[in-house]
Amino acid sequence: MIGPKKPDPLQELQIKGRKFVAKIQAEVKQAKIDDDARFLKTWFDKPLVTGAVSPSSKALARKMAGYVEPESMGPVVELGPGTGPVTDALIARGIAEERLVLVEYNPEFCTLLAKRYPRATIVQGDAYALETVVAPHLKKPAAAVVSSLPLFTKPEKLRLALLHRAFELMRPGAPFIQFTYATVSPVPRKRANFEAHVSPRVWKNLPPACVWVYRRLQA
Repeated sequence: MIGPKKPDPLQELQIKGRKFVAKIQAEVKQAKIDDDARFLKTWFDKPLVTGAVSPSSKALARKMAGYVEPESMGPVVELGPGTGPVTDALIARGIAEERLVLVEYNPEFCTLLAKRYPRATIVQGDAYALETVVAPHLKKPAAAVVSSLPLFTKPEKLRLALLHRAFELMRPGAPFIQFTYATVSPVPRKRANFEAHVSPRVWKNLPPACVWVYRRLQA
């Protein structure tokens, strides 16, 4: 009598491997996996527009949101929110979702943001055209502008223009908050009419980054 066929060692290893992978995937938040995949795909499609291969870490997002005072009056404008890590940090900071104006160029990300933040204002368009894309959505001066745009992909003149347009939309003394992987200011500071502050480097981000905060000098 022929006994039961012994399982093939390779097949047995494959079965165990699949079970192990499935277990790991179940322990990881699926939303985070999906966001990383979306971000990476967008970076491959348009690297100069996206500027990063993955969303900002929670540590970097908290650092950026920490410069926004919840008590400050007016909307908070976020440029390039992507899949929303900084948006989450702003809400956790105490910024009501209704106050958020999220300006995103990628239509797919806009659809995602609308589902995740139904009470926020989602604007699909070019963040560098603040006066035409954002201004119509502001009923009062903004309390802050928080930017995740890849500024170094743009000429210095355009970066400065973005900052000054943002100042025009904000209340006096309000911050323009920008993260960068570089070791220098993403906005040129020569002959500047604004003050700039830089945070310590956030090492719990890939790549490590720091946050620059710009405020217009008062006359």
